[in-house]
Amino acid sequence: MTIPPVQVERRAGQRFPFLLPVSLRDVSSGAEALGFTQDISSRGVFFFTEMPLLEGAAIELTLNMPSEITLGATMRVRCSGHVLRVVRPSVKGLLSFAQPSPAETKIGVAVRLEDYEYLPDAAEASVPFPRISALHAQHDDERPAGLPGHPEI
Repeated sequence: MTIPPVQVERRAGQRFPFLLPVSLRDVSSGAEALGFTQDISSRGVFFFTEMPLLEGAAIELTLNMPSEITLGATMRVRCSGHVLRVVRPSVKGLLSFAQPSPAETKIGVAVRLEDYEYLPDAAEASVPFPRISALHAQHDDERPAGLPGHPEI
């Protein structure tokens, strides 16, 4: 009988499994994209996106930080940090005939968060957070009035 080796947890903060929309910007290129988190802590985040990023890249993320992280109210936050790890999609997921999971088709990115900027409430902001279509199909009857593609425009 073999006992698996004990692994030391290197993370400083507790991780919370939150599926949150995130907008991201590569600081060096200015390229922007959307993604969604898998888990988040006060010191880091792991998220999925279609944007190819490089380890070590400086990045800005904007998301609604949950109260479990802020230890207060949920707040809209712009975070800056550096990419620690990039996990490319699996070939199996890309070639599968079955509906692959987002983890099989998106790029996974681990980021060490270094700085936070609190932003005005979403109600005060003029730009709405887009729906993450990779997770849920959106039908015409689900779109709020006034958005492109809605028949009442």
